Amino acid sequence: MVIYYLNKNIMKKQIKTINAPEAIGPYSQAIVAENFIFTAGQIYLTSEGKLIDGTIEEKMHQVMKNLDAILQASGVTFANVVKTTIYITNGSMFSSINTIYTQYMKKPFPARETVIVKELPMGAEIEVSMIAATNK
Repeated sequence: MVIYYLNKNIMKKQIKTINAPEAIGPYSQAIVAENFIFTAGQIYLTSEGKLIDGTIEEKMHQVMKNLDAILQASGVTFANVVKTTIYITNGSMFSSINTIYTQYMKKPFPARETVIVKELPMGAEIEVSMIAATNK
């Protein structure tokens, strides 16, 4: 579902899909502004809103599945991603995160930072957001 908003001179489109978890706060799954798509940070919630149990790898796959659904609803793929931000609660996850990340992201890889934080929403250990470019 796409909802259009006109805010001064900037047209914003809200992206909402049932194939990814609903926002757990006052924000959108993604916003399209100009030629960019900005996703909200995704944790490893199912589309029904439940945190999955499992390994770091399984959790990262769920995060990427959520992002894939949001990007597809926006009309793009991981190939359009130009920037990624990853938050993790433990630096020892870095290698495992990279292994899964490279199963979805291909060269040339987007610009990226990985930030180690004390905690994330709902007790999650991983959160990822993306910015994608579009020609539309």
